[in-house]
Amino acid sequence: MYFLSFSLFVTPSALVPILYSAMYESIAAHSRLGLNVVVDVGHHEAYAMKRGILADSVRRLNGLPVLFVGVRCPIDIIMERRQNTGWNVVSEADSQVPRPVQLWQREVHIPGIYDLEVDTSLLTPAACAEVIHQHLANSPAPPAFQQLAALSPD
Repeated sequence: MYFLSFSLFVTPSALVPILYSAMYESIAAHSRLGLNVVVDVGHHEAYAMKRGILADSVRRLNGLPVLFVGVRCPIDIIMERRQNTGWNVVSEADSQVPRPVQLWQREVHIPGIYDLEVDTSLLTPAACAEVIHQHLANSPAPPAFQQLAALSPD
């Protein structure tokens, strides 16, 4: 079991950007050492106050080779998969899709700038990996992080 300990009290919402920053610093360090890094993570700004996590990750990975892939899946397929895998799916009275799932599905794709998108309702995990592999092998340098950097206020 791992514990995060701080000398000052840090609220959970304040901890989120710190943890993302630490993760992206680690990713950058691995990349600078010549290691290929695959990261499966979502970014959003649906916190009580904006945290700038995506903009911060763009800054931390500046100058490194990044392929930014959007992973899509229709929400009805997501819910079917959750039910079929035993996730405790709690529906709200007015919807069969829990509000946190709806919120995530909407917010995680803002601003929607990707180098490549895959749809897991249409492709198997292996097929998604092959699409990504082919894109890396046959496409020019990915521009998504450059476009995202241009959106950042820094």
